Amino acid sequence: MTTKPDISLKFWNHMSLPENIHGIRNYLLDHGAPDSVDAAIILGSGLGGFGSEIENALSLPYSEIPGMPQSTVEGHTGSLIFGEIHGKTVLAFSGRFHYYEGYGFDKTIVPVQIAHAFQAEKLIISNAAGGINLDFRVGDLMIIDNIIRQSKMLSPPDPNRLIYDQYELTNKAYKLAQESGIEVKRGTYLFVTGPNYETKAEIHAFRYLGGDAVGMSTAPELMEASRLGLKAVAISLITNAAAGVTDQKLDHAEVKEAAEFKKDEFANLVKLFISDLE
Repeated sequence: MTTKPDISLKFWNHMSLPENIHGIRNYLLDHGAPDSVDAAIILGSGLGGFGSEIENALSLPYSEIPGMPQSTVEGHTGSLIFGEIHGKTVLAFSGRFHYYEGYGFDKTIVPVQIAHAFQAEKLIISNAAGGINLDFRVGDLMIIDNIIRQSKMLSPPDPNRLIYDQYELTNKAYKLAQESGIEVKRGTYLFVTGPNYETKAEIHAFRYLGGDAVGMSTAPELMEASRLGLKAVAISLITNAAAGVTDQKLDHAEVKEAAEFKKDEFANLVKLFISDLE
């Protein structure tokens, strides 16, 4: 694997990463990780299979990494993978951490902080989401244009006011997908804490607020990427219609089925972003 010149962790320490993140980085370096990566990927529910696309892979279970939270959700294998995609050095998180698992928001953003500690130039975040927009269908890929947080504080306390600033990369990602012939939607992701699915009344309210898809992750990660100055783009796989959109009962099996159906298209989109998104 090629590595960037080590500009030293002096800069990264300056960005106020928690001490445990430096401990995780040191452990990973001791176990064969490169000094830096070109891109990092957080893989959402049912999308962990992308890990098989990574070449020259080094896989480390979360359970073996001191200080690393553990993923407990079905469809999240819980492993960290270093390797290469199209000659780019990548770091993939096969599994994330959710507020509804009992983690504080400071733990849900650990993958973003690790990506930053390894000097990732861009972060690609994926999730499985329920479709709110009546024009969306199960299996659609949606690039997240914007987020609705419902007045929740998702970032660590900071005396400086944080401005969410991922719009430029989102526009570039959408244009790149169109030029490459990959069909994607774009829309607003509405964050809920879970773990329960939303009621019909909530979905009607969320649509009124401007939400196109709803999910239980990603927004904290995007906010932390903004805080750290890490360029990020997020993709939702619409795995089910949210409550009240259809009469079908919501089931986690839908997530796996939709992810399996779209795995090749999703992989192509992520590879495109790793290789060509600047």
